[in-house]
Amino acid sequence: MNDRTELFTIGQLALRTGLPVRTIRFWSDSGIVPPTGRSVGGYRLYDAEAVARLDLVRTLRELGLDLETVRRLLRGQAAVADVARAHVRALDAEIRTLRLRRAVLRSVAQRGNSTGEMRLVHKLARLSAQERQRIIDDFVDHVFDGIDPEAPGAHIAQGMRQMPAELPEDPTPEQVDAWVELAELVGDRSFRGRVRQMVVAGEQPGEQPGEQPEEQPEEQPQGYDPAQILEHAGGAAAAGVAPESAEGKAILDRIVRPGMPADERIRLADQLDTFTDRRVERYWQLLGVLNGRPEFPASVPAFEWLIAALRAHR
Repeated sequence: MNDRTELFTIGQLALRTGLPVRTIRFWSDSGIVPPTGRSVGGYRLYDAEAVARLDLVRTLRELGLDLETVRRLLRGQAAVADVARAHVRALDAEIRTLRLRRAVLRSVAQRGNSTGEMRLVHKLARLSAQERQRIIDDFVDHVFDGIDPEAPGAHIAQGMRQMPAELPEDPTPEQVDAWVELAELVGDRSFRGRVRQMVVAGEQPGEQPGEQPEEQPEEQPQGYDPAQILEHAGGAAAAGVAPESAEGKAILDRIVRPGMPADERIRLADQLDTFTDRRVERYWQLLGVLNGRPEFPASVPAFEWLIAALRAHR
């Protein structure tokens, strides 16, 4: 009797294929590898084709295909190429998930997060792109509610929505941490209120968050150069020069004209203070990390120093 006519019991199939008896029996019960016939004693018997079929099923299962997909393939109800493409997409999603988990664990290991923090990091990191974008959109919609889309500064809303379509396939701990920090930041009520305050103030011509207006109303303080602020006030802040000191006064005179009246100095300080906030700057820095942009130096300390100097030297 040759292989074409020889019939095998489940036990013999297990020996030939190396598969467990219980696996062959389960696949047989599922109709994936049906028996060729039965022995006089009622035992299931399989031919040589069943051996080849078992090898194919094992390969498909090892590739991760579920039994229903395997059944459809074997019945000719699905094309192998289509199934392969769908499976590639599923594997890509699984790989991204595994890489994200690795990034979360790496972040926790490096920063020594508590168990509660680890759960929070994992939960936030697992959000889909649409869910992450919805969190940011809800924040932007809230702070820009009722603002004229044509008002000065309204275009900033679009920039504040710029989340990446996906976290990188292999996110760094910094990117995972950036997303977690950003999610916590936009959920903070005081932060929302501060940004809203800036947005409402930015509706007025000549007052735009982070921008110097081309034409200022007559009542607004005149002429200051942001580059001079960053150079001189930023240098003073970094060097620890007290804004109220004589040295601070000399540095201030390089930024604004020495003869600027006291009321103009106070108005300029108030105007700058309206649009100077470390947390708002941090928002832009975090978006930059998530979008893979080059890091930019903090400018808020320079403006904080200038505001203090303007109020100290009237």
